[in-house]
Amino acid sequence: MKGRIHSIESMGLVDGPGIRTVIFFQGCLIRCAYCHNPDTWKCIGGTEYTPKELHEKILKFKPYFFKSDGGVTFSGGDPLLQPEFLIEILKLCKNSGIHTAIDTAGYGKGQYEEILKYVDLILLDLKHVNKEGYLELTGKDGEETKKFLKVAQNMGIKLWIRHVVVPGITDSEEHMEKLANIISHIDNVEKIELLPYHIMGINKYKGLDIQYRLDRVEAMDKDKCKELEKKLRKRVEKLKS
Repeated sequence: MKGRIHSIESMGLVDGPGIRTVIFFQGCLIRCAYCHNPDTWKCIGGTEYTPKELHEKILKFKPYFFKSDGGVTFSGGDPLLQPEFLIEILKLCKNSGIHTAIDTAGYGKGQYEEILKYVDLILLDLKHVNKEGYLELTGKDGEETKKFLKVAQNMGIKLWIRHVVVPGITDSEEHMEKLANIISHIDNVEKIELLPYHIMGINKYKGLDIQYRLDRVEAMDKDKCKELEKKLRKRVEKLKS
């Protein structure tokens, strides 16, 4: 068995607790208008690894992330698109005492229960607050994310909720109220992160000859995004109390 890996980041600081080794998988079923890694969309490409080969590579970084209570985060693309390979590498990491996280939009090919047996933390990317918004922004309706989240909830997996704030699309007060309502009904949420939309990946689209759908949208102001995040957390706390 082999998996296709786009790239590996050895000192990740924003993809879970502590210092992380971040493994970016090839393949993604959704087409986010703001995606900054369109080169991960196709399931072909990347570098092939067996689970053992990738595990050995991860172990080389263990002295760095182990001291910071870090671990390994499987990202992408979306790691759920290579379920058999993901399960095997997760098993190897857990057997080595490594904290495991997956960064996902919840759009995979099933086998969620088996995958999540070996996952300590989910970084779940909620793309929008309703079906119409999901379709417009990603090309999918969000239903698969709901299925994945239901399994995660039933298994009691810890969650970090992430949401990209795009000016004029996902930054309104009404949008944030709906998002707060959704998050307030999700259990085991340890952290809520609003990520400011940026335009650093636009050149990749040109190189891949793909139209960039948000070419007239300016980057989200980081300070404004932080303020929205504070308000969102307060709303969620109020709704839960």
